[in-house]
Amino acid sequence: MQHDVIIIGGGLVGMTLALALDAHGVTSAVVDAADLGATTTSEFDGRVSAIASASARMFRAIGLGGVLDKHGGAIDGIRVTDGLSPLNLHFDAAEGDAGPLGWMVENRLLRTALLEAQAKAAGLTLHAPARAVVERTKAGVTATLGDGTVLGAPLVVAADGRRSALREAAGIRASRWTYPNVALVTMIEHADEHGGVAAEIFYPSGPFAVLPMRDPHRSAIVWTVDEGDAPGYLKLGPRGLSAEIARATGGYLGDLQVIAPPSSYPLSFHHAGSYVAERLALIGDAAHGIHPIAGQGLNMGLRDVAALTEVLVDAVRTGLDLGAPAVLDRYDRWRRVDNMAVAAATDTLNQLFALKGRAPAAVRRLGLAAVERIAPLKRRFMAEARGETGDRPKLLLGELV
Repeated sequence: MQHDVIIIGGGLVGMTLALALDAHGVTSAVVDAADLGATTTSEFDGRVSAIASASARMFRAIGLGGVLDKHGGAIDGIRVTDGLSPLNLHFDAAEGDAGPLGWMVENRLLRTALLEAQAKAAGLTLHAPARAVVERTKAGVTATLGDGTVLGAPLVVAADGRRSALREAAGIRASRWTYPNVALVTMIEHADEHGGVAAEIFYPSGPFAVLPMRDPHRSAIVWTVDEGDAPGYLKLGPRGLSAEIARATGGYLGDLQVIAPPSSYPLSFHHAGSYVAERLALIGDAAHGIHPIAGQGLNMGLRDVAALTEVLVDAVRTGLDLGAPAVLDRYDRWRRVDNMAVAAATDTLNQLFALKGRAPAAVRRLGLAAVERIAPLKRRFMAEARGETGDRPKLLLGELV
């Protein structure tokens, strides 16, 4: 079976790429070892994702806007503080005319929307659960499935996660390290409305994020805690954990209670030395993984999707080999430097807010207050949060290629 592209990994990033390509008449086969239907349950993944406004434009351009309209919680503001200091940096979507800064959506609902769209996509074939043995040669790519099916294409895309087997097989090295922290994730219900405002409260162990969901009385919690403290928090009952969350928020949401079992995830950093090899392109977590400090991880992957889609669609229209070095180099140049900058910024920000002591805290708080008062600098930070800086692919502008 011949396709334009083979995509290994049908998660949020891999399936979005397949649908973006389908919207432009480029065919693909998606192979995933998991039963993707099982990934739509809250038991599989209780996490939520922030879809930045630029990424949301791409969703709408390729026909996925319904999941934002039906299930998304609009982020109309972001408030950043050092601890519970009254000095803060507040990004307000009302200061511009571009709409919400982003949307909060449960991962399981995003996956459901992607699978529903996949079922209707004429140029997309899904093989899951299935494993593939991939062979790359100068002539092309083959992926042999367990049932003997052989897929062929001029290009294979690795969307197979942080431990990408395709990246490793290609010999692409990655810079990596782990953080001595864990992300604790849960959902709360609170008496006072969140007003569409996300809060990023920085503590020495890391950020405490309160993320507004569609229900004005519900918010997702992503709490970075020291690795050694995580087991203790996970053992707390709903009442005890609710009390700890109320303390960390300073009570600004009124009475609150935990309404979802907490889960935890280790935190790490990695960045591939190259996003391409012979007839191979890396996207999403296969190429990079960062600290969740600014909610940019998934959006970096979605920007990969937008750029790679544009590169491949342009190649199809000009009759180029989709796996040709010149085609892949264009994608690598476009995305790797931008992602390196975002990754470095988030890591530096994490280290800056982790410094303990009164003097570092005073400097941070004055810095936040200063940015709040310097309009051009504040607009720049807001544009970064939206994903609206740099050389943006057409999809991030809400336009098809």
